[in-house]
Amino acid sequence: MGKLPDSVNIANTSLKWNGHTWAMVMLPLSKDYYARINLLAHELFHSVQSSLGFVQNNYESNHLDQQNGRIFLRLELEALKKAFDTDSQDKQNKHLTNALIFRRYRNSLFPGSAQIENQLELNEGIAEYTGVMISGRGKERTKKHFIDAIDSFFLNPTYVRSFAYNTTALYGYLLRLKHPFWNQNISANTDLTDFFIREFSIELPEDLASAAEGLAPDYNGNKIFAEEQVRADKIKEQIGLYHSLFVDQPHVILKFEKMNISFDPRNILPIADLGTVYPNIRVTDNWGILEVKNGALMSPNWDKITVSIPTKIEGQRVEGEGWVLQLKEPYALHRDELLNNYKLIKR
Repeated sequence: MGKLPDSVNIANTSLKWNGHTWAMVMLPLSKDYYARINLLAHELFHSVQSSLGFVQNNYESNHLDQQNGRIFLRLELEALKKAFDTDSQDKQNKHLTNALIFRRYRNSLFPGSAQIENQLELNEGIAEYTGVMISGRGKERTKKHFIDAIDSFFLNPTYVRSFAYNTTALYGYLLRLKHPFWNQNISANTDLTDFFIREFSIELPEDLASAAEGLAPDYNGNKIFAEEQVRADKIKEQIGLYHSLFVDQPHVILKFEKMNISFDPRNILPIADLGTVYPNIRVTDNWGILEVKNGALMSPNWDKITVSIPTKIEGQRVEGEGWVLQLKEPYALHRDELLNNYKLIKR
């Protein structure tokens, strides 16, 4: 019992601190009993995950912020909802097959995306499956949980880091009805999509494009296509604003030395090859603490973060539009006289 050091970011996660691996959960906990147990079990799984051979990877599936990535993820989840909401084995198999058609077709549109999605599903997806199983909801409560969770997920500004909470947990729950201990047969090298296709005895068509497009209307496809076109138009404007703020205009670049971060994974925005904008993020490093409430650009390989130009510098405290940087000695910001950009230096 005590006060957590300022250098430790608060988040629902696991962390190594003071010689031990801990599961951390933020207060207040949900008033719903099952949601509380679900969350606690999810984070406790993360605390033992490495000992089970699963590396904690959190690569961003940036293709899921592109129009077709979002469309065919939504169609997959709509098919999974129907698979879960039927007692007919034949209908369940049909919807599962269609869900995996949408998945395979989505991955064919974005080369390399299957491996990126799989890494997050092995991390967050297996943890969430564990949480659902240990929550003790029972069949009807679990059905309502998944349907409500997917409908709520659709409202998130972005899907790039949070999709796995729904996909792996739902495939896993349905597979558990056939193979209760399926999760003991996977490892960090398992391709979960291949695994589920094999375990459900699914046969996919060769022409995924024709199949996916033909099936879409059965899963709210027309509504999804229309909504995603509207979103795509809005996102273009938003990306233009962020590009101007973090690239074209003077800005601050903070290179990481020993970084630790916490953020909201539901509202981030990838920007092509430039990286990802995090509207809300807290970074601790050797140089101090950065707290952002109005957007910062994380580089693609997570070696630096960019914020807008400072509006006030008072000693070791630096402020900008929607962000505050508290620097430690001997670090300071240095302005490039030619470009007007700022970078960290050690005095």
